[in-house]
Amino acid sequence: MTEQAQGARPATPPVSDAGLIPHIGLEITERGDGRSVGKLTIGPEHMNPHGVVHGAVAYAMVDTGMGAAVYTVMDEGESCATVEVKIVYLAPAREGPMECETRVVQKGKSVAVLEGEVRNGDRLVAKALGTYAIFPPRR
Repeated sequence: MTEQAQGARPATPPVSDAGLIPHIGLEITERGDGRSVGKLTIGPEHMNPHGVVHGAVAYAMVDTGMGAAVYTVMDEGESCATVEVKIVYLAPAREGPMECETRVVQKGKSVAVLEGEVRNGDRLVAKALGTYAIFPPRR
């Protein structure tokens, strides 16, 4: 991923090293042009009592990935916040890598719509649709 030329758009803010993200081991590996890719390796800390990855892990991957993707299409000084994310869990994940790819479907002046897919290897385990509020620059 290359940084954007000065004056085109702001550099995308880094994904926070604080809070939840480092606890689940999520790393945003690609980001730009309205899309992002996040990855983690499933470990015991990701499991629910039934021995499969907890749904909150997939949700955190989607929400974080959507935020990372939308920042790449926002104008200088704008910020965003999640309004809602609907996620459908399609299959269990038990071991190996998990990857979340997100993309901006549409970005307007005050709302962006994104979609995301979470995969465990080649298997689609969750699909999501999200809405993000876009806030103008603070004066």
